[in-house]
Amino acid sequence: MKQALRQYIRQEKEKHRSEFLDWSFDICERVAESAEWKKADVVLLYHALPDEPRLSLLLDIGIIQEKTLLLPVVVGDDLVLRHYEGANLMREGAFHIMEPTGDIFPESRYDEITLALIPGMTFDAEGHRLGRGKGYYDRLLPQLKNAHKVGICFPFQFVDVVPCEPHDQCVDEVVC
Repeated sequence: MKQALRQYIRQEKEKHRSEFLDWSFDICERVAESAEWKKADVVLLYHALPDEPRLSLLLDIGIIQEKTLLLPVVVGDDLVLRHYEGANLMREGAFHIMEPTGDIFPESRYDEITLALIPGMTFDAEGHRLGRGKGYYDRLLPQLKNAHKVGICFPFQFVDVVPCEPHDQCVDEVVC
């Protein structure tokens, strides 16, 4: 069921590629206007793959607003969080994802993260999330105990029901 849903979403992504930038801008605008963004000092974002909503506008806004911005880096089977210090201080990492080269944000400080923007293949109204199948965010999200977790997706990625298992982690809300 999960693989079939992933395949369906991949097909939909191909149909809507020309709308990605406009939708990404709208998503960033909605997040930047939210109460959660305005009160957050430490924010976890992600650097988008070509088929994901781009958050570069939020990264720029966050720097201007002097927020502590974090991006995940793939290390083995886990995500390690690093400080984002600007687009010019990124390098290509695992899965061809651009990763920050800033200092590692220690796990002992994860309770300081109050907003986490999470990518996914699809989300539903209950906050269930289907990722790409590696489980990176399912292992990270339980560590973000004080973070308001926001799933980020394009409109067609918001579906009625996402199949889930006990280890799958939910988000608190979805912005698409």
